[in-house]
Amino acid sequence: MMTDNPELEISSADFSEELALPFADHGVRAGFPSPAQDSMSESIDLNRELVHHPATTFYARVVGDSMLEAGIEAGDILVIDRSLEPTNGDMVVAFIDGEFTLKYIKKDKDCLWLQPANDRYSPIKVTAENDFTVWGVVTYSIKKRRKIL
Repeated sequence: MMTDNPELEISSADFSEELALPFADHGVRAGFPSPAQDSMSESIDLNRELVHHPATTFYARVVGDSMLEAGIEAGDILVIDRSLEPTNGDMVVAFIDGEFTLKYIKKDKDCLWLQPANDRYSPIKVTAENDFTVWGVVTYSIKKRRKIL
């Protein structure tokens, strides 16, 4: 499923094949360099690592910037699980009044808020008048590499 949403591009996950990629299971040091491993005998399948409910998991590429202060930038890929029940503080993909949006969910006693992580955007108060559903909970984000100049 693809959407024309200005904030997300949503696609279903393909689990038809295993894709075993080389995996540095001893870690990669972010401090002082260490001697390189001669070989990487382990492998990882990102579908199995990141997806716990294949039938209800989707990927989305972030297009907008409303979650910038949460470290979510345009081009990042999100793993979204539709089977999870959202809890207060979860990052969710919500469908409100005909559009998808990526926000934190904040539950108050008498209402629900969709909270951005960018001061340029205002929180969205969800009321009974809104056509609203939480479409899925974000379980992982995969960063797009940024060049350092």
